[in-house]
Amino acid sequence: MAYLRWLTFNLGNEPVKKILSISMGSSSRDHSTVHEFLGKKCEISRIGFNADLEKVIKTYEKYDGKVDAFGVGGLEFYLGVADKRYYFREVKKIRAVVKKSKIGDGNGIKGILIKRSIKALEEKLNEEGKTLKGMKALKTNAVERYMIAEALVDAGCELTYGDFMFSLGLPIAIHRLSTVRFLGSILLPVITQMPFKWFYPLGSAQDKPPEPKWEKHYHQADILAGDFVSIRAHMPDDLSGKIILTNTTTAKNVEELRERGVHLLVTSTPRLEGRTFGTNVMEATLRALIDKPDNEITKADFVDLIERIPLEPNIEVLN
Repeated sequence: MAYLRWLTFNLGNEPVKKILSISMGSSSRDHSTVHEFLGKKCEISRIGFNADLEKVIKTYEKYDGKVDAFGVGGLEFYLGVADKRYYFREVKKIRAVVKKSKIGDGNGIKGILIKRSIKALEEKLNEEGKTLKGMKALKTNAVERYMIAEALVDAGCELTYGDFMFSLGLPIAIHRLSTVRFLGSILLPVITQMPFKWFYPLGSAQDKPPEPKWEKHYHQADILAGDFVSIRAHMPDDLSGKIILTNTTTAKNVEELRERGVHLLVTSTPRLEGRTFGTNVMEATLRALIDKPDNEITKADFVDLIERIPLEPNIEVLN
């Protein structure tokens, strides 16, 4: 398979860390790069399988032990809401086949990177004579990235949560984080037992042109926060002056946002060769760099490595 040639690539005689993100998302977002962290070269690649879970599982089996670490893309092992975790039944199949390589879905570092992103955004706004306090934010799906919602509330933003709108297509906006926690405790034990693609666009669905919807909520918000696929799915043509706080974006995505008048694009991971990789990729990279068995790696290990690299959020002024 041509897109996996990087697995046999060797940079001289220097050992290279191999990181492979296997995603349920669209293959159009595939990307590979070689990057150096703290003097260690890392080959990083993302491969999408267009919502084909069977192919995803077979690829994990095929490359288990041949890469240093896997990133779990387009899926998550669990959704964390406050101090509770709700595990997806479907994703347990991946855990079952990976025996040798390290593996991360992004949950291990999301909270750390989000706090760094919010801090960097506040500093950038202060340079413009602004502050996050009092800004209105639309969080597309709070149960999917609860830590972003919580961090924005702590920063003094006024939040609208679009869980019903963006996941279920229902015209119901939520305005209290306590309501999100309550609904999560009722709905997530059921939702996590169902196919992931029922609630999140995967494969070719990620490539469709945006279909504007919930425009009132987009226009009222100063900040649009959440998973980029969710933000993009229904974004209107005019996003003048908006701030996007998200994760993975390609060069094409950046141009889409620039054309719509977006002011700032903030991603929790750095841009490598035109693309910001997902937190699952960065967690897998960090796991590959930490000289410990996977089950012994702690939050403190992640924090230490993130600060030493340092792994900074990416902030771009688009307009």
